[in-house]
Amino acid sequence: MGTDLEADAEQRSTGEPVLHRAFRLLRCFDGEPLTLSELSARSDTPLSTTLRIVRQLVAVGALERDDDRRYAIGLTLLEVAALAPRGHGLRALALPFMEDLHRATGEHVLLAVRTGSEAMIIERLSARRAARILYRVGERVPLHSTGVGLVLLAYADADLQESVLDRDLTIEPEHVRVSSRELRSRLAQIRQEGSATNDRAVPEAASSVAAPVFDGGRNAIAAVSVVAASGSFDPAAIRPAVITVARAISRLTAARVVAEPDRNR
Repeated sequence: MGTDLEADAEQRSTGEPVLHRAFRLLRCFDGEPLTLSELSARSDTPLSTTLRIVRQLVAVGALERDDDRRYAIGLTLLEVAALAPRGHGLRALALPFMEDLHRATGEHVLLAVRTGSEAMIIERLSARRAARILYRVGERVPLHSTGVGLVLLAYADADLQESVLDRDLTIEPEHVRVSSRELRSRLAQIRQEGSATNDRAVPEAASSVAAPVFDGGRNAIAAVSVVAASGSFDPAAIRPAVITVARAISRLTAARVVAEPDRNR
């Protein structure tokens, strides 16, 4: 009861629901444990409020505290995330094909889905000697500046495309500005060719080749890509393999969509 009253008081004083603040705290993590002060600073939340929300998150297992009083993401969130059909279900279908692509190329292989106006990496197979890349599983990535993001944007509905095209299209952390006209032309080319090739300079020069995964129609529900150090592979040579893997995953996805109504009868 006291917790509910505190939550109501917090929302009245800040105008922001406590649940929103809790997720803002959870998104502060980047793989390393954080102290209470670090969480407060990163989330721009008062220390007292941070403490109150963190205690609630620890109580339900969303956060865990170590002996040094640092906090990390708890296993309860992993349990909940595993139930997401667009994550775990799609990942289970795609993983065997991704593993084949990984073995054939010896490079990073990514699987991403669109969430709102961003993409999210839901699986990554990494190679020991491959180029360092910016993004990890569970991380949101821009649509306009990543291989998987460009593919998902190219096949998104017109309203979303226009929304993204109207924004600041600077590529970070390289600080490279892209015009809406350039991006619009690139999206058309991706749809024509059925794949995207993208180059990045940070954290080191790397190239990616990405292709869409469809649900049986023209709705791209995911994108798969290979990422490698620039100059270590020929994007044109690897493109057919990436497209083949994306189509194989698409066929399984379409078959599942057709079969699901029968299972529910």
